Amino acid sequence: MKKSEATVATAHASRYLQQLAKHWAHKFPVEFTPEEALIRLPAGECRLTATPEQLLVRLAGAEDADMDRFQQVVADHLQRFGHREELAFDWRAGA
Repeated sequence: MKKSEATVATAHASRYLQQLAKHWAHKFPVEFTPEEALIRLPAGECRLTATPEQLLVRLAGAEDADMDRFQQVVADHLQRFGHREELAFDWRAGA
């Protein structure tokens, strides 16, 4: 399984987490609270954790998953929700 994660500095982490979860709940299995979300996408699982200062995004894809594309899709959606601030994603291989 391929994994990657990014920590995004924002004071609105819970809002963005919930917006993304509700957005994708129309198409994919989603479980979420204001602090955590699990979204099961065709590319793999997206786990989000919100704190007062940051949003932790963890992706887990199959061995054949295009992780660059997976990361870009998640980041693009979150950046759309957070269009009033610049959200920076520094993706790194996850454990």
